[in-house]
Amino acid sequence: MNSDGAQLRVSAARAVHQVLQGRSLKTVLAQERSAFADGRDRALLEAMTVGTLRHRRSLEFALARFLSKPLAQSEPLSHALLLVGLTQLHLLLLAPHAAVSATVEAARLLGKDSHAGLINAVLRRSQREGLLASDDIGIQENHPDWLLARLRADWPEAWADIVAANNRVAPLWLRIPGEAAQRDAFAAALQAQGIAHRGSDLAPQAIRIDDAIAPMQLPGWQNGRVAVQDLSAQLPAMALAVKAGETVWDMCAAPGGKSAQLLEAAPAMLLLTDNESDRLPKIRELFARLGFAEGAAALQALDATQPLPETLPQAFDAILLDAPCSATGIIRRQPDVKWHRREKDIGVLNTLQWRLLKNAWRHLRPGGRLLYSTCSVLKAENESLVGQFLTQHADARALPLDERFGRISGAGRQRLPGEDDGDGFHYALLHKV
Repeated sequence: MNSDGAQLRVSAARAVHQVLQGRSLKTVLAQERSAFADGRDRALLEAMTVGTLRHRRSLEFALARFLSKPLAQSEPLSHALLLVGLTQLHLLLLAPHAAVSATVEAARLLGKDSHAGLINAVLRRSQREGLLASDDIGIQENHPDWLLARLRADWPEAWADIVAANNRVAPLWLRIPGEAAQRDAFAAALQAQGIAHRGSDLAPQAIRIDDAIAPMQLPGWQNGRVAVQDLSAQLPAMALAVKAGETVWDMCAAPGGKSAQLLEAAPAMLLLTDNESDRLPKIRELFARLGFAEGAAALQALDATQPLPETLPQAFDAILLDAPCSATGIIRRQPDVKWHRREKDIGVLNTLQWRLLKNAWRHLRPGGRLLYSTCSVLKAENESLVGQFLTQHADARALPLDERFGRISGAGRQRLPGEDDGDGFHYALLHKV
């Protein structure tokens, strides 16, 4: 028995279990991946974990058929391991004998010897009988019922496409800083290494990588020629269109991808804020790798729902508010969002978004521009909130955005997940008269 294979299943089961207990998939995967040096092992661990979470409802429905009593509450680790086993056999289509053997051995490594026989029997039975399908649309589509209802209400013509996109693997999008010639040179370097890729007409600095490759292995990664950033996430800074010499505030700046775009426009002053101080070092690390001088931007940890302290500028020409949101536009990248988010969270997020927007407006100079964006597809966080703000603020006007930013949605534009292979994002550009 390959002990490395069994250990991979142990890590996948632990990761699934922790996510179902409420932890972030990104955080858990980073911890579990660190135990494996081989990139192929890391990729398999991620595929087993993410695949299980992406298809959780249909896997659990099928698993219930094979068990006389559920394990989720009494033996959550064994339950997670069984889900990982079904993912290997029926979604990843791994070699059955190796997958079953490694998963059974993983049970023993987890100290679940008493469940090894059960796990073996369930996985082998699933091979013979297949996975039972449900007539319930939420189980079929692996989405919580409340979210499906919201999507159907908000996007009656497009909800099925949104759900399908959420259940697909997201591509790797890159941003190549600098002029078009630098993107062309980077594309040529990819071509020379045989790395499949393509550009985008929507964002001149964007390149999609079609091959499975770790970003750190890309040419020019270490010397700052490339940054990971989804196509749709590159558009907010483009919509704000900062001019050289302007004063700019990026209110919710971490992890810094949009901030780097703003800094490339040579503003006279760029203030970057985040309410969590431990997120600011990630921005500094990105800026250092991209070659920005230390101190090129002012970084502050603060609550952006409150007026800025007097030690900071009080009025800005341009403000980017990429607001905290439900993240329902990036489920294909973070399937744990489906299981962590609750319908009641939307009201709480609306309150936060409104307070941030109000404070941004307080600090926007007359004649200035504010770009409100979210990675949500829910109209309550986007079209409805912006519409209410415009109704209540006589000095606010919506500026038009072109078709690059998606379909018209109230005063703004909405890109849905999977459109042009990008994530789901909303954009609204407001002018203070």
